[in-house]
Amino acid sequence: MDFTAHFPGHGQPEELRLLEPIGKITSLQAPHRIADAILRDSLVAADGKPFRSANVKQESDYGRRLREASAANATALFELCPTALLFGMWDSTGPKGGLGAKIERALVSEIVGINAVLGVKTSSRIDPLGIQLKAGPLYRAEAAPGWTPDPEQAVKEKGKPMKLGSDGRPSEANHGNVTPTISGDSGVTIDYAEQTIVLSLPALRRLRFPVNGRSDAGVDAAARTVLAALGLCAATLTDDAGLDLRSRCLLWPTEPLRWELLGKPGEIESDLTLDADAAVTLFQEAVAEAQKLGLPWLTKPLQLAPSPALVKLVVKSQQLAQSQGTKEA
Repeated sequence: MDFTAHFPGHGQPEELRLLEPIGKITSLQAPHRIADAILRDSLVAADGKPFRSANVKQESDYGRRLREASAANATALFELCPTALLFGMWDSTGPKGGLGAKIERALVSEIVGINAVLGVKTSSRIDPLGIQLKAGPLYRAEAAPGWTPDPEQAVKEKGKPMKLGSDGRPSEANHGNVTPTISGDSGVTIDYAEQTIVLSLPALRRLRFPVNGRSDAGVDAAARTVLAALGLCAATLTDDAGLDLRSRCLLWPTEPLRWELLGKPGEIESDLTLDADAAVTLFQEAVAEAQKLGLPWLTKPLQLAPSPALVKLVVKSQQLAQSQGTKEA
């Protein structure tokens, strides 16, 4: 299930090796899932056809089916990218523009810090070499390491040696001390954190899954069961992998992940826990039942390859980043 776009690198011409660190991008990594421009501007690896195209005669069968996708006709999305039905999507850059399929998110997870207190941040650098400001200026140089303190060896502009950076300070080459500073409003300290995950069954009930042009309540229920099981699986496996959100922000649960099925307002119909193995088994059983009813399901990711135009764009961007010494957003 789902999509994978593979950016070639190993064994390619030198300029294409810039793509190697990118590797594979899946529809879970792409910001707009199956509707993302990365996948839209790729080719189906099996036959080389454009995955999506403004010209319906040129695009792949998958792209043509996605043109007709909607909440009332979500069968193609169920087969090709069920996570888009769970996490939401808007096919706003596809052939239909703003009229493309719009699916609301059915699974939401929030982590809230309780009794948060704003902190301060300190920054400094103590240079083991003890290089001082007055040891400069530094000049640009053709030879490694790209700078020199000798103006005679510097790159010249109109006969004058070019300083490194704006003023040739050693810090332009990342050498020297950085004066310790304290900045406010940087990070927070909390007593504890609370995670709330909501799987909206009403959102799933808005979806319909016709098969061969015919709708059936039992088929709809089977597809929704798969999506609900997929949501439980996603949340449980994420929790099982650990909540290491970023540097110095590792959360450790004090109790197992617990699910509450809400019925009538103010009432909890059931309260249950689900470990990773049970979640995976539940999902697999739901998929098997859906397939028995004729619902299509990809057992392997559909492989895409970036179009030549997209490859050229990425390579040019990587080359610019290398020449500037930084990556632009």
